[in-house]
Amino acid sequence: MKFWLMKNEPEDYSIDDLKKDVIEPWDGIRNYQVRNMIRDDMKKGDLAFFYHSNCETPGIYGLMTIHKEAYPDHTAFDKKAKYYDIKSSKEKPTWLMVDVKYKRKMKRVITLTELKEHKKLEDMRVVQRGNRLSITEVSKKNWEFILSIE
Repeated sequence: MKFWLMKNEPEDYSIDDLKKDVIEPWDGIRNYQVRNMIRDDMKKGDLAFFYHSNCETPGIYGLMTIHKEAYPDHTAFDKKAKYYDIKSSKEKPTWLMVDVKYKRKMKRVITLTELKEHKKLEDMRVVQRGNRLSITEVSKKNWEFILSIE
């Protein structure tokens, strides 16, 4: 089992939206490194932190599981979609997505500021300067530590 941190802007889709929907496609990935992680490393049953980014209080807001492994991201084929990609086709899809399933909200938000304060978490990508990836792997040690401070 692997552990992940998956970022989304709350005005686009939040942990409360996932709680209501229960299962949702995690679409719109347009970074090759992240696409490759989805394709090669994410497996059904993996756990993920739901992280709100680009908001007043960035941080970890909830937990979810990977419910369905990688499959073509249909938004790449839809000319009206925000994430349309003219180079991607149904016959040869460039972009992939997974389905995530709501597990629970955090007992309290673990803010980015708090994550940065813990020396034990300095190797986490989300606290490192310049990290722009929307999905990053989290070590088991860091996963367990974050749950322990919740």
